[in-house]
Amino acid sequence: MMPQTPTTTESAPKLPMGKRELIVLLALLMSLNGLAIDAMLPALEDMAADLGVIDGNRRQLVVAVYSIAMGVGCLVPGAYADRYGRRPILLLALGCYVGFALLVAVLRDFEMVLLARIVGGVLGAGLMVAPMAIVRDLYEGDRMARLMSIVAAVFITVPVVAPSLGHAVLQVAGWRWIFVTQAAIGALAAVWVWYRLPETLAPENKQLINLPVIARNMHAALINRQSIGYVIGTLLVMAGVFGYVNIAQQLFIGHFGVSDDAFPLLFGGTAAMMAVANITNSRIVMRFGARRVSHTGIFMFIAVSAMQVWASHYRAGQIEWFLPLMALNLGLLGFLGANFGSIAMQPFAHIAGAASSVQAFFRMFGAAMVGLLIGQSYDGTARPFALALLICSTLALCFVLYSERGVLFRRLNVKPPKERIIP
Repeated sequence: MMPQTPTTTESAPKLPMGKRELIVLLALLMSLNGLAIDAMLPALEDMAADLGVIDGNRRQLVVAVYSIAMGVGCLVPGAYADRYGRRPILLLALGCYVGFALLVAVLRDFEMVLLARIVGGVLGAGLMVAPMAIVRDLYEGDRMARLMSIVAAVFITVPVVAPSLGHAVLQVAGWRWIFVTQAAIGALAAVWVWYRLPETLAPENKQLINLPVIARNMHAALINRQSIGYVIGTLLVMAGVFGYVNIAQQLFIGHFGVSDDAFPLLFGGTAAMMAVANITNSRIVMRFGARRVSHTGIFMFIAVSAMQVWASHYRAGQIEWFLPLMALNLGLLGFLGANFGSIAMQPFAHIAGAASSVQAFFRMFGAAMVGLLIGQSYDGTARPFALALLICSTLALCFVLYSERGVLFRRLNVKPPKERIIP
């Protein structure tokens, strides 16, 4: 019987790679699913025309079903990562990622494309779960928040450059080659993991693969009051991002009237603020603590969202108002995502895989479903989207208050814990 109790963070082997290489690798792994979504945004119109899809809102499904499937798939790999290790799960997920990207590149029917995107999203979900478990294997507390911010600052560059990458591919080849490019990048990541990333799961933290153990571990990760409010809070603020991705092409080109060439630059420019914010967060979180930084961030997010609602009514169609506010919204996410995630994972060192799985499921599946509703509510204006941002962020604050029992801005885990990685 494998032990089920927490262990210290000092028993893992040293990594053969430095911290910088680890950060870049984890960022690449976590960004691959974002690449599968954002790189194709400039190609949605060409893809829809080639596959015989007329309705603009229907073509959003190519994006939305992948996100939803990825969320559902997150339930599975964590338990296996807690039994067999993080490395095998990553390699399996990368193989599926590459294979289904190539499959989409050759399909000729829209429904079959959707099916391939669904299956590929489910099987590639390990790319969301295993990296979070690796970070929890190696770090805890504010140090975990700091590392996650640095990782996020790197992988956030994907939504910045991915639309431009997709647009560049379209200039020399058809939309199908975007998926071939995606598969090639996934294959390179697999080679990197194979040769450079060792197993980080401590042997004494291995869990049994049976339904009672899995159910017990996931249940423990769900009922923990300190954690669940932050999981749902992350879900809600991420839903706004999913909604933005779903409607971005229609909103920029249809509502604001920007050109096809300008769209990837403007979309990437707003997303770049997330990278800037995550770098800033990594520099301040050790000083102020994840809670203080993220609690300040959620109040600011609500204020900016309220301004979005005002602008959508009284400055409708004026992109010079929308862009700065959207950049602020996305920038503030840099002070929420990594901090919320590290706080939510803090209690689960001994079941990091299962906790990462169930939390990623709620975050990704919930955010994708709410984001789909936001996308489908698009009425040719920015009003439904702006209102959704305000509602989601306000509810996120309510759930954080639940986890904190009504007391915000506390500083916990002040004493820096020991690391399990060569600096």
